[in-house]
Amino acid sequence: MSVMDSDLAPDAARRRRREQWGWCWYDWANSVFPTSVTTVFLSLYLTSVATEAARADVARNGVNACPQGNALVQCDISVFGLAFPAGSLWGYLLSAATVVQVLVLPITGAIADRTQSKRLMLAIFAFGGAATTGLLALVGGQDWQLGMVLFVIANICFGASVVVYYSFLPEIADADERDQVSTRGWAIGYLGGGVALAMHLVIYLGHGAFGLDAAAAVRVIFLSSGLWWAVFTLLPLTALRRHHAPEGTERGASAITAGFKQLIGTLRQARHFPLTLAFLAAYWIYTDGISTVAQVSAQYGSLELKLPQDTLIITLLIVQFIAFLGGMLHGIVARRIGAKKTILISLATWLVVLIAAYFVQAGQDMQFYGLAVGIGLVLGGTNALSRSLFSQMVPPGREAEYFSLYEVGERSTSWLGPLVFAGVGQATGSFRLAIISLVVFFAVGLVLVTLVPVRRAIEAVGNPAPKVL
Repeated sequence: MSVMDSDLAPDAARRRRREQWGWCWYDWANSVFPTSVTTVFLSLYLTSVATEAARADVARNGVNACPQGNALVQCDISVFGLAFPAGSLWGYLLSAATVVQVLVLPITGAIADRTQSKRLMLAIFAFGGAATTGLLALVGGQDWQLGMVLFVIANICFGASVVVYYSFLPEIADADERDQVSTRGWAIGYLGGGVALAMHLVIYLGHGAFGLDAAAAVRVIFLSSGLWWAVFTLLPLTALRRHHAPEGTERGASAITAGFKQLIGTLRQARHFPLTLAFLAAYWIYTDGISTVAQVSAQYGSLELKLPQDTLIITLLIVQFIAFLGGMLHGIVARRIGAKKTILISLATWLVVLIAAYFVQAGQDMQFYGLAVGIGLVLGGTNALSRSLFSQMVPPGREAEYFSLYEVGERSTSWLGPLVFAGVGQATGSFRLAIISLVVFFAVGLVLVTLVPVRRAIEAVGNPAPKVL
């Protein structure tokens, strides 16, 4: 090695570490959207705004206002001529937003791979999502339609930014670094979501001390969420850089056309990598179970275990902060025994957690908190290692396109777990049986991941396999 090479090596290593840490901070930046906005505050707020609009519409038509107790059932709103109860708005909106993402994300990945303008695209989608999230602060009174449009746009930007963000991982971390970088990013994301949510709960629960009513406090939360997302996005944008030359010189509409052609080519190419697709299918199954548990845990605690709202809020915070530790723990374990074995242990732990959930006694706060610790330990790490392991099985130069399939498939199957939970609950009259029914997602996922020869899958796409797998 020459003197110049030896002088440059430490600088290159420092730039690499800086880029990896900068990349991790986007998990911190965007986590405020799925946590504070989507999961906690927007669903109830938008439903209440829609309900007020429905009541006002009923009153204008000279009919008695909707009964307070049954407002969500009897007060109808309409979109494109279709009428439905105001209480159903959030569910339909989530479904519609998911469908739009399924249409948009694949072409986003293809354009990112072809143009290699990933840093610019990350900035556009991240700042676009942050801006529309902040604009949710304008939603008030009866403007539920504005809230609906802004959420759909923000959700598209969130999903598209995640696709581009994930595609950086193979470029900034080699095969042996990837598990650690991915789990660190996921852990930082849960820590950021927890910090933001704690701050927002202080604003909401103590709104009177700030001279705000409850609705104004929620609007402040939306504005601060947008600012959080935008400000912390500056960290990855400062650190990340372009690693590959563009594959084409198209711009504007021609780039979109070229992106469609490249996407079609990638879909045809994917058939030649059945092991990658097999792992992807396994991931879609068990991640549906993970997202369903996260979505229905509060409902299970409230309706089946009869726990108060304060307990549910504390539980959510416990999950967020323990998930930080769980993500870091998964990285440590994966470094010793490999990502695949760690994922299998994590899926087995999920089975234990769901069985334990079945036996939690009604009204027992501490038992529910213990369950939250168990969920937190595996919530972030399972997905983080799945992200890094999948990145090993992706053909070089096609990272964004394959991660768009990764995200699209996850969203396309995300209806199945809630359907199973709701169906079993309705058929049996027991949410205990409904929660235990979700073990099938983790059991099937565990079996399928076991059967995938991941080393062979990695080598099949032309990537070097990590030393420990």
